[in-house]
Amino acid sequence: MKNIRTLILLSLSLLAFSASASDFDGSKPLLCATQAALDCSRGDDCAAGLPEEIGAPAFMRLDLAKKSVIGPQTTSEILLQDKSGKQLLLQGREAGFGWTIVVDQQSGELTVTLTNRNGAYVLYGACTAL
Repeated sequence: MKNIRTLILLSLSLLAFSASASDFDGSKPLLCATQAALDCSRGDDCAAGLPEEIGAPAFMRLDLAKKSVIGPQTTSEILLQDKSGKQLLLQGREAGFGWTIVVDQQSGELTVTLTNRNGAYVLYGACTAL
């Protein structure tokens, strides 16, 4: 049992090291999974929950070559792309919301904000190169 656990941990760590910074710089399409969400209403505290509880997709693809964020039900145009510092920053709008997506170029960690005049949603997750 201990050998199996060691083998699994070794395999996972090798997968983690196989990703390089160039995987998250926008040169390759990314598949991103949302893992946690905050729902923040104007004048109230934020409520923590799961992405599906606020209607966010479990997965989305980021395709900078096509300037698109592709979800299971909609595709949204990327209006601004910026690679600076150690992050990839994308911005756009959809369904009355302005959104910002930030991907850490080293780790692939993802933060998404969607805002309108009533409040904001914040999503956290991770990406992998396709």
